[in-house]
Amino acid sequence: MLQRFNSFYQCFLKVTRGAQKRFEDADWISVQLASRERIRLYDHHVTEARAAIKELTGHMQRSDEFSAAVKQHYSELLKQHENFEVAESFFNSVYQRLFHHRYIEESQLFIKPSRCSKLFDYQLLTHRYQDTELNRLFTQLFEDYRFNIDYEDLNRDIGFITQRLQQVPQLNQQPLHKITILKPVFYRNKGAYLIGQYSSEQLNFPLVLPLLNQQGKVAVDSVLIDSNEVSIIFGFARSYFMVDAPAPRRIVNFLKQLLPNKTDYELFTAIGCQKHGKTELYRHYLNHLQHSNDLFELAPGIKGMVMTVFTLPSYDVVFKIIKDRFTPPKDVSHALVKEKYRLVKQHDRVGRMADTQEFSNVEFPLHRFSQSLIDELKAVAPSMLQIEGDCLTIKHLYIERKMVPLNMYLEQANEAQTRQVIDEYGNAIKQLAAANIFPGDMLFKNFGVTRHGRVVFYDYDEISYMTECNFREFPKSPYPEDQWAAHPSYSVGPNDIFPEEFATFLLGKPIVKQIFKELHAELFQASFWQQLQQNIKNGQFEDVYPYRRRHRFINR
Repeated sequence: MLQRFNSFYQCFLKVTRGAQKRFEDADWISVQLASRERIRLYDHHVTEARAAIKELTGHMQRSDEFSAAVKQHYSELLKQHENFEVAESFFNSVYQRLFHHRYIEESQLFIKPSRCSKLFDYQLLTHRYQDTELNRLFTQLFEDYRFNIDYEDLNRDIGFITQRLQQVPQLNQQPLHKITILKPVFYRNKGAYLIGQYSSEQLNFPLVLPLLNQQGKVAVDSVLIDSNEVSIIFGFARSYFMVDAPAPRRIVNFLKQLLPNKTDYELFTAIGCQKHGKTELYRHYLNHLQHSNDLFELAPGIKGMVMTVFTLPSYDVVFKIIKDRFTPPKDVSHALVKEKYRLVKQHDRVGRMADTQEFSNVEFPLHRFSQSLIDELKAVAPSMLQIEGDCLTIKHLYIERKMVPLNMYLEQANEAQTRQVIDEYGNAIKQLAAANIFPGDMLFKNFGVTRHGRVVFYDYDEISYMTECNFREFPKSPYPEDQWAAHPSYSVGPNDIFPEEFATFLLGKPIVKQIFKELHAELFQASFWQQLQQNIKNGQFEDVYPYRRRHRFINR
């Protein structure tokens, strides 16, 4: 088991360490392929480990004593292992693959970590700089972060950085500036990021320097110092970072200094250890369950035709179950829905699609479920439920971050909020399309609003690749009476999409219609979508920044 884990993680690091060259070469297609490959590595090695163990043990019957002994010996092997937490999650995955997600007990699995890692030191992973002058400090800093391509204009960029930092109240009064930066560079999509922290006698804030490849030269694109902006960079709707982390806990412990409101599961997931992030999420959920007493209930909003969704009011996630039968006119299968969720997991989410974690045989305390929720689950997904005593087991579900459904948000929004969120919605559609994703069902109820005011898509059963769609304009009929016909007078293929129709089912409220047409009228034109398709086919990837465009230096 440990040999298989070490083999997996070496492959994981090999793909990760290729990120610098892909950035330097501006090889954006390879960036996308590498991201998918790295996600798939885990399941591949778990499957290989399962097969090897089955061959070793033959037809030996499972026993609690033997399984507990295996866990104990594995724990002994991990005592000096720097990445023991992720190795424990790998053990859990193989165990559950062997026993079909049954026998989930502390004696058999690492439901709790075998030892504490909260104090794992990150000091050896950092560069530290201090100076009375910011210009000198950053000149020294960038000497340590050189690439195999040159900086475009480092003096210019250092000037931008210091000018931005000098706008921070009290910063100019500090006698000594100190900056700590993680040595590993964080790579994602077209960007590279230096992640660190500014500190002085009276000030302490995160400091992130996004870098871009501009025609073969490195340019500093911004400096981010607001914790909310940095939080969005590590958000749940982003693709995973590529960061060289042989001991990811050390990276996580540093990041928690910058983002104390981020949980371990969010940070492990953000740096690509999403399977261990899943373990940490489950631990976090169990801890919350133990220290709360509210009841699970149906999530607010319009009921889904494919999924039923419930939540715990005091907890920041929702639980999604695929229904046994889908409400007409939905015509999909369970297998297809699962495939759509896998597609999203492996695709570039450009900050606009919520990441999900997939679980099997999750046990819930039955007494924490409202009767109305139990009745609803029995009515729509009885095959997914198993009730024994005071335990409700759900055989398959997805866990996703809780958001305010966009349709509910708009019901309470004033005009300024409506304008902001409709602009966000239109941008979300455009950015998804540029990343080769067509949402399919674009109704407001399928999008959520985050605490930062960002609009994120979360209903995946109808998504498809843009390149699979056929965007058309309505054919013009010579007969005026055809507009009243029950059926169109022209043929419609299964992949045909008529953007002119979007306004009919999206823009009910006059204020929403007015704002949408002012900000995003091109979404109703087939030519707009056709041009995006051509860009994708030509290998042109639109720049999507995980920070506000107004903060970019080139916009100053």
